[in-house]
Amino acid sequence: MANFPSEKKKVPTEVIINTIWVSTFLAMIFTIPALGIFLGIYYGTGNLVLGAVLGFSTHFVAFAFSSRISKFLTKIMS
Repeated sequence: MANFPSEKKKVPTEVIINTIWVSTFLAMIFTIPALGIFLGIYYGTGNLVLGAVLGFSTHFVAFAFSSRISKFLTKIMS
């Protein structure tokens, strides 16, 4: 059990570990596709601006669905 002094309650270790795993998977879901698109377009065509725009837009589309993705991952991990 972890003790957080600001909240004055004990949080089970399983909850903390589950939170860490969900956060790690969310970080990978947000970054890997955007980086793949950016680098693929940049190295494939040499167009830095197009790769940046498409990679950046993919990143924010993933952010738009972040709450749904987080709920789904939390349900799977529990």
